[in-house]
Amino acid sequence: MGTVHTILFDLDGTLIDSVDLILRSYRHTLWSHRGAVVPDEIWLEGLGTPLRNQLRAVTDDPEEIERMVVTYRDFNFAHHDEMVRPFPGIIETISELKELGVVLGVVTSKARSGLKRGLNVSGLDRMFDVLVSMDDVERHKPDPEPVLKALEILGASADHTVFVGDSPHDMAAGRSAGVQTAAALWGPFPRATLEPHCPGYWLTAPTDIVALTAP
Repeated sequence: MGTVHTILFDLDGTLIDSVDLILRSYRHTLWSHRGAVVPDEIWLEGLGTPLRNQLRAVTDDPEEIERMVVTYRDFNFAHHDEMVRPFPGIIETISELKELGVVLGVVTSKARSGLKRGLNVSGLDRMFDVLVSMDDVERHKPDPEPVLKALEILGASADHTVFVGDSPHDMAAGRSAGVQTAAALWGPFPRATLEPHCPGYWLTAPTDIVALTAP
């Protein structure tokens, strides 16, 4: 692998601190539709994949899934701006990377509307050269298609790209796409969960990202 020219980022749990909001939205949805409390671990297993895919762990009824999606998004959007913030050091790190001339992108399984809202409320809007959301691809992480889509739009080489993420799905998608991977340990997943996916780099804080660009 050569010098890093491009860095792609996952959104939730990597750039923005939104996992508490996600879990609260999940609990609210399950309680509203099933009157039940389901362990957070079930939801965390699917974190980083599209909402409908995650809800299939609860029900295989397409109509119920669509009703749950509405409930989830209504709650999520109602509480979004008060609960979502960038992780400490993220804005400064992204700004430094831009000054260094690194090409930057976001690759997420969230819908484009949620992606843009998360970036806006966190002060990260207009800082990325490409945004790839759930709406832009047919297959989603852990499939490599979203990462490959970002590379295609940017005209970037996989050999000179790192994908920074916090979940096993991020690591799997990046590896399958042929890019270098970096595990963000400030997200909800412990190192032991990510180790089987063999990330190329371990990052303990956002400021560690800049070192990836060193020759």
